[in-house]
Amino acid sequence: MANVTEVMDRSIQPMGNINPDVPPLSEMQNVFNTPMRNSSDDKSAESDDEITDEKAKVPAFIGQMEVEMDPSENTVLDPFVPFDDLPPERQRIVTIRAMLVGCVCGALVNASNLYLGLKTGWTFGASLSARLSDFLSSVQTAATASGGLSSVFISGIPALYQLGLLTTPKEDFGRLISLTIVGGYFGFLFATPLRKFFIIYVARELRLIFPTPSATAMTIRSMHAAATGEAIAKMKMRALGFAFSGAFLLRVVSQYATGILWDWHIFTWFFIWSGYSNAALAVENWGWMIEWTPAFIGAGMLVGLNTALSFFAGSVIAWGIIGPALVHNNMAFGVQELPDDPKWSGIVSFTSLSTASSTRDTPSPRFWLLWPGVLLMIIVSFTELALQYKVFYLVSKAVFRGTCASMNEGLKRFKKKESPWLAKQASRPAGDMVADPAADHELIPWWYWAPLLVFVIIMTCVVMGVQYDMPVGMSLLSIFLAFFFSFLAVQCTGVTDITPLTAASKASQIVLGGATKGDHWPVQHAQRLNLLGGSLASIGAGQAADLVGDFRVGFLLRTSPKQQFIAQGLGTIVAVFLAPALFMLFAKAYPCIIDLSLSENAAFHCPFIFPVPTSSGIFSIVFAIFGAVMILVRHYAYTGKWAKYRVYHPNMMCIGLAFVLPQTVYETVMVMGAVPSYFWAKKNPRHFDIFGYAVAAGLIAGEGIGGVINAIFEIGGISGPSPYGTNIACPANSC
Repeated sequence: MANVTEVMDRSIQPMGNINPDVPPLSEMQNVFNTPMRNSSDDKSAESDDEITDEKAKVPAFIGQMEVEMDPSENTVLDPFVPFDDLPPERQRIVTIRAMLVGCVCGALVNASNLYLGLKTGWTFGASLSARLSDFLSSVQTAATASGGLSSVFISGIPALYQLGLLTTPKEDFGRLISLTIVGGYFGFLFATPLRKFFIIYVARELRLIFPTPSATAMTIRSMHAAATGEAIAKMKMRALGFAFSGAFLLRVVSQYATGILWDWHIFTWFFIWSGYSNAALAVENWGWMIEWTPAFIGAGMLVGLNTALSFFAGSVIAWGIIGPALVHNNMAFGVQELPDDPKWSGIVSFTSLSTASSTRDTPSPRFWLLWPGVLLMIIVSFTELALQYKVFYLVSKAVFRGTCASMNEGLKRFKKKESPWLAKQASRPAGDMVADPAADHELIPWWYWAPLLVFVIIMTCVVMGVQYDMPVGMSLLSIFLAFFFSFLAVQCTGVTDITPLTAASKASQIVLGGATKGDHWPVQHAQRLNLLGGSLASIGAGQAADLVGDFRVGFLLRTSPKQQFIAQGLGTIVAVFLAPALFMLFAKAYPCIIDLSLSENAAFHCPFIFPVPTSSGIFSIVFAIFGAVMILVRHYAYTGKWAKYRVYHPNMMCIGLAFVLPQTVYETVMVMGAVPSYFWAKKNPRHFDIFGYAVAAGLIAGEGIGGVINAIFEIGGISGPSPYGTNIACPANSC
């Protein structure tokens, strides 16, 4: 079953979602232990230039919240209790307008994620939709629910087609929808009891800050609290609209003049200007150029300098140092291109995965570098999870106490006496537990979700059995894995802001692989069950983590959980139909997504299955060990006076991803977005807070929707540069 695991790593996602650099937990807590001032109350506020004590500024995170230390005020924000200074909210926040706006925002994120994920392996968290419309919590809730479920369509589902385990997306459309319905609604319904557990009972004990949802809540709070909140919201939406329109038009129009408007092959230009005689083409062969992709300019603005520079450093190491060294020492080999014009005979491809040109003994640089990147990402992922061992211990203690309390209450009710031992266990110190701030009539009754959850579990067994010939036992095992990894995903997201879907999928496949192997099923059937079970677990865990994060937003803003539950259910309806439909559209426009034989030089790069070259395997092991050590250093070394240097520690997940992706353009352009935004935010944080993230969100959504339009044009036969447009300024007149 090893091959299935390898194929599942299609342009590996960096543990699920792209998130901005989040400070250490201790620094994140400082944000909540800092007084918040309304601009209307601070009539003598200092300008940014007058603030000279940089240590007095709280580290900014997602949203670049404007929070400053003020020794003259005694107000302290506890991260585990809701905000108090909130305007009264309507009892019924789920309105037709709010749902429509939220679902539209979520659809934009879903389309963008699927396009960008298939093209590059990166996805943007559903919480990005909150940046599109973060003035109303109900809109944010619907957007979060409808913006999810895309991750499985850039990993598990393409792998099923690439291995020939499904037919075609068009023929399988109903089966794909049924899979997303049962997986998505399991995550939706299971998120409801997880809210009580993670947001109310153990949040303080486990230090579950949920950085991105907390930042979203603080953004909404600041916009409501400020006298100019509505005006600021309009300014943000205007900036987002301009950025979206510009990115959309560029993505659609640039296909007709790619070499001028989209890809700048600078070293090709040098080669042409020199009379087709210098060595600049050798640099071009390694993919060093500039691609004006708005989405990754926006991504650079969001993720910050550390992530962007780590990603770029990984690209330099892989495609600027190791790759050329491998070719120079005849350990990896390029493929000579054969253009019609002999002047371009020096064009060589180093990214081949074709069996005719890349084997274990004669690997291409891309194939050789693929395995170190994949193994590094897996080891880093599991190392990060292992370091959360205290979380598992504390959760088990909390579950045990809660169980003892419930059993003791049952004895009181039915036998009119309690068990001293159970009472003692239930009363053990458990840290501070916060009361649910929602009124009784706002809470979600158990009969809202429990019967539906049982129904979804039953329907999962039916759907998987009828549609995919999966035994009931395998379906229940997949559901159990989704249940288990939902806990894992929520815990890790709450602490680190990273949802480990890659690790969850891998671990699910290991368990399911053992189960299928024991039944001696045919290889293809076992592979199908393995991938489908892993996909189901990933869908459920991912949706549950997203929606528990949304409950965190509602908790801080005192939003009715019952209203959130309704909005989440409506938003999930959009996601379960939209994600498969968009996947079918892209698969029709770009067949390489589901056909490995078409992956060479395709718009969307697809993986392949090979035996690993010995030298690559040895380097992979050493590289993965190095990555694990770096994670341990980051976790344990930056304490006390060294804590301030943690921000400079490289992001090993991004370095590994750079080895997997054969393009250098994304790393380059992310730096081009991160560096200016860093200085923008440092020079004028108030201005950046209003416009920076709105511009970034608009750029990402604009390119994603433009990619959808391009796919439609491709199907309609009116796309560029062929038959319409020009290839001028491209290598060998071909982009």
